[in-house]
Amino acid sequence: MGFANGVFIQFFQWHSPPGTLWAELGTQAAALRGAGFTGVWLPPAGKGAGGTNDVGYGAYDLFDLGEFDQKGAVATKYGTKAQLLTAIGSAHAVGLQVYGDVVFNHKDGADFTEDVWVQEVDWDDRNRPLGDWQLIKAWTGFDFPGRGDVYSSMKWRCWSFDAVSYDENRPGDGNRRLYRLKDKPFATEVSHEHGNFDYLIACDLDLDVDLVRGELTYWGRWFIDTTGVDGFRIDACKHIRSSFFPDWLAHLRGHFGRPLFSVGEYWSGDVEDLHAYLTATGGALSLFDVPLHFRFRAASLAGNGYDMRTIFDKTLVKEQPALAVTFVDNHDTQPGQSLESWVEPWFKPLAYALILLRRDGYPCVFYADYYPQPRYDDGGRQVTLYCHRFLIDRFLRARRDYGFGDQHDYFDHPNTVGWLRTGDAQHPGVMAVVLTNGAAGTKWMNTFHPGARFRDATGHSADVITANGDGWALFSCPGGSVSVWLQE
Repeated sequence: MGFANGVFIQFFQWHSPPGTLWAELGTQAAALRGAGFTGVWLPPAGKGAGGTNDVGYGAYDLFDLGEFDQKGAVATKYGTKAQLLTAIGSAHAVGLQVYGDVVFNHKDGADFTEDVWVQEVDWDDRNRPLGDWQLIKAWTGFDFPGRGDVYSSMKWRCWSFDAVSYDENRPGDGNRRLYRLKDKPFATEVSHEHGNFDYLIACDLDLDVDLVRGELTYWGRWFIDTTGVDGFRIDACKHIRSSFFPDWLAHLRGHFGRPLFSVGEYWSGDVEDLHAYLTATGGALSLFDVPLHFRFRAASLAGNGYDMRTIFDKTLVKEQPALAVTFVDNHDTQPGQSLESWVEPWFKPLAYALILLRRDGYPCVFYADYYPQPRYDDGGRQVTLYCHRFLIDRFLRARRDYGFGDQHDYFDHPNTVGWLRTGDAQHPGVMAVVLTNGAAGTKWMNTFHPGARFRDATGHSADVITANGDGWALFSCPGGSVSVWLQE
């Protein structure tokens, strides 16, 4: 990462308004760095199938960063290529790292159909065929007429893919049927959910094809040369053969002579799945700690019935912290999305304290938890995403100034838990954190500094706490909340 106590922000949410995000990053970069952020994760920069309404995961043309008139506009949802490069320049100018979002699982929004021989397979068991070979009309032809051969001359055809889920001859079926292309076996180095989870959506890339792998490697070099990004967030890696990204990243790291921090989205609440993927990839990339997210979600629903002593059990940050990226929520978990599992607002300050104020993991803050957001409609349900910036900013400052030295845990009560960071030679101050999911709580903790005085950085308490002659102090926090006590 290149930073002590690094922390990055996911700088978008699913309903970010069209045409403003790149410009917003340019104006916010200095404030983000001043608040204590060290990195920014940007949404997919390429042109999506839905044009200016596409969040970017409907990947159409990875080489069109908002430069060519395709899918109804020159700009992507977030702005033009020029605005993107200006925004990245602004972030770099203040010392922020920038991570680009990589969508290699699929392509969407083809320019024309092709007649393709396929076999329908069971959605729930992709190894089970449901019939004989048949001819369908699949949207698998990508010519990129607005861009032509600029940057790349490769055109994508049915041979580039191994599965689709739409037949133009049967539009009434929508995407309810799954078709494996003839002579195109599913990859085996993927999640074994549904028998085989190679296929997710749209036109699934066939990484057995040399031209496909070569084009993705070439795009990686082109994208870094063009944007100067410092690393990647990798989308849907559980659906992509595990051997691909170690090779891809090794090539780019060797070519550019840079570490290129990368984190994969392997969406599973079972930490053993994450361990298996990290083993298969040889630690080439980190993973988001999805099991921890689900623990936050469960705790937020259970209230004081959740045993806070267990909050880190079976999580990646506890079992393999060097490769864990911790987070509370993201664009997929927010209300209305396919992976909706929103952490209830009352618990968000506790969750952010648990990722920002502890030693392990590389924390990521979600845009919609940091910036006020307008209400939006989700099929008649009005959704409000609450802003927690007041406390997150205080956590960030405490992390930056006090997040050093040994960590001593006091996870010895089902509701009220705490820990200390003891500081180091360059940062001698002690930080004591206490939080509770029940009534107001207290915690005796050893500061190792007899007579040291502490104030609550959150403002929840105006008291000054003084350690006794043995260094112990009784730290408090309000009910259902958190206090961060910093040594004067």
